[in-house]
Amino acid sequence: MKIFRIVAPLLLLVSLSICVVAQTQKPSPAVKPDSGSRLSSNGGPASDRGLQDRADGAAASEAPKLVDSSELTSEDAQLTNIYRIGVGDVLDVRFLNFSQSKSTLYTVVDGGVIDLPVAGGPIKVEGLTTDEVQTQIASELRRRAVAESAQVSVGVRQFGSHSIVVTGLASSPGTKMLRREAVPLYVILAEVQPRLDASRVVVMRAGATAQILELSDSTALNFIIRPGDVLNLTSKPQEFYYIAGRVNYPGQKSYQSGITLLQAILAAGGTRHNGDSVELSREGDNGLLKTTKINLKEIKSGKVLDPKLFPGDRIEVLN
Repeated sequence: MKIFRIVAPLLLLVSLSICVVAQTQKPSPAVKPDSGSRLSSNGGPASDRGLQDRADGAAASEAPKLVDSSELTSEDAQLTNIYRIGVGDVLDVRFLNFSQSKSTLYTVVDGGVIDLPVAGGPIKVEGLTTDEVQTQIASELRRRAVAESAQVSVGVRQFGSHSIVVTGLASSPGTKMLRREAVPLYVILAEVQPRLDASRVVVMRAGATAQILELSDSTALNFIIRPGDVLNLTSKPQEFYYIAGRVNYPGQKSYQSGITLLQAILAAGGTRHNGDSVELSREGDNGLLKTTKINLKEIKSGKVLDPKLFPGDRIEVLN
């Protein structure tokens, strides 16, 4: 009894200490679910959004990056607002406070110069803006004591140095001249008038990978076109997805952008014998198929999203 009276308080003290330590100790961070896990514990989709995200990621790694207007760099924005003179351009030069103020046309020849006798001969203009050429001519006239306060106006009468080539499904293909250092794609399309069967543009640029732009994508219309680019307007190649298993009309089906899994199954005549389990296989970044199991009942009940399909998807409806 005496021993119990001594030990009991000690045990109580130890218990209280353990409780205090447990309350003050920080909880360990929650373990994040493995993003590579395909199935949930009940056999349904671990995350339909995860499937969609992986597919989007795969598509992004294969497709070219499209330039959104909000993503334009300061350099791109500047290039769309200036024009630098080049060989082949025809300049309209006027001396506003001279007795002879009629415009005179000067062609920029090889070497990037114009022959301006009143300024003493050839003047280098290639790579300059019209404002910079005005300043240069006025400065040369002052240096030669021709005019102390010459008022010079310079404009481009004919653009001939910044060219691109447009081929393919356009009403007005051929060589086109840019009036800026760079322009958005929609400016070119307004001039060449794509045909009704044109659905994409392939932009080829020296030293760069060809860019494939979908005309149905509004952000693609802001893609920056530069001198020397070659644009080929083409139709979109026919794309397919494949469906098999417990459906009434299996086989190869034409792919339409935005089609979902459930819509694809309905287009195949619906399921047979209560086929509610589906395996959706999609090619990954490494070229290998990734398969995800999906429960159609969960889609129909609104528990999970109806995933969008991508060209080349394989669908198999199981029991």
